[in-house]
Amino acid sequence: MNEKSHVSLEQHVCLVCGVTYDTGSILLDKRLCASMKHHTTTGWSLCPEHQKLSDDGFVAMVECDPERSGLPGDRLKPEQAYRTGRLAHLKREAFATVFNVPIAADQTCVFVEPGVIERLQAMVEPAAG
Repeated sequence: MNEKSHVSLEQHVCLVCGVTYDTGSILLDKRLCASMKHHTTTGWSLCPEHQKLSDDGFVAMVECDPERSGLPGDRLKPEQAYRTGRLAHLKREAFATVFNVPIAADQTCVFVEPGVIERLQAMVEPAAG
């Protein structure tokens, strides 16, 4: 039995967490050929949770394993990033200050090497309890 159809539910993959989620859009093959699966992943964007954090002025730092990610010397692409599961979110202004580099207004996340997030956590004083 053919499981393909001329319509499909569009999905994206989150740049930050790597989770696939529905965009709410429907894709249609204009030739009305049964060419698509029930779900079709079309690109990268932020899932609703990480989009809200971005809208609130945060930049996501995504820890990636350099041994398993991309090609040496190349700029890391989202599909090449081997995410370790460790994340941190910094306010855009704090990011620019801590790393002493400007960050583009439309840049929602950066990939960092292991250890960067731990070093940032060590800079934060423990909360008074």
